[in-house]
Amino acid sequence: MNLSVKDAAGLLTVSEKTVYRWIKQGAIPAYKVHGSYRFNRAELIEWATSRRLGVSPDAHADPEQDARPLPELREALEAGGIIYRLDGRTRDEVLHSLVSHLRLPEEVDRDYLRQVLIAREELASTAFGGGVALPHPRSPGLLNLSQPSLTLAFLEHPVDFGALDGIPVGILFVPLAPTLRTHLHLLRQVAHALHNTAVREVLRRQGNRGEIFTVLEQAYPAVASNSPDSTASQGEGC
Repeated sequence: MNLSVKDAAGLLTVSEKTVYRWIKQGAIPAYKVHGSYRFNRAELIEWATSRRLGVSPDAHADPEQDARPLPELREALEAGGIIYRLDGRTRDEVLHSLVSHLRLPEEVDRDYLRQVLIAREELASTAFGGGVALPHPRSPGLLNLSQPSLTLAFLEHPVDFGALDGIPVGILFVPLAPTLRTHLHLLRQVAHALHNTAVREVLRRQGNRGEIFTVLEQAYPAVASNSPDSTASQGEGC
């Protein structure tokens, strides 16, 4: 959710003056978009909780509960698509170019998303290791999307993402989801898929779309079996 200063003050049960003071001190997670400060609801709650600050009584209400089925990896990738030869010589240049190519609803502010992705990397690198990174907004729901997607991008030039293994990143998986549940599901699915030998090989040689989708489809049963949701379902059937 994209909150204004007034919204943030109401959520944190403080005055707008206090919010501006925190912004000036660099103490509160805020994003400046088109001259105005914006906040993410989940980030604010996390920030306030870690500092034992009071929040509005309805702050912890979970607006994400739904019964929609979780997407398969292939389904999410079909929605997000595959990008080849993504340009950029630095991390920020790559992220800027990436957002220009993402399949997004017209109402999504791409400049805002660029700032959010860069800010997320400043907090902690999303590099997975082995030349792969998973850039994403720190909190799902930020873009008010109705459907999840996963975009795969192959970089023209591998760049430094601050990976712990020191390997420059040449492959990006970009999960975008409407809810935390779906967001975490996509991250788990990608992480498990990256441990599959066939998946790693087709990514290493930047296979064509048909090859990538075929390998993911073949690997998906093994990937799905590692999903907490799948495990729970199997257990209930025993």
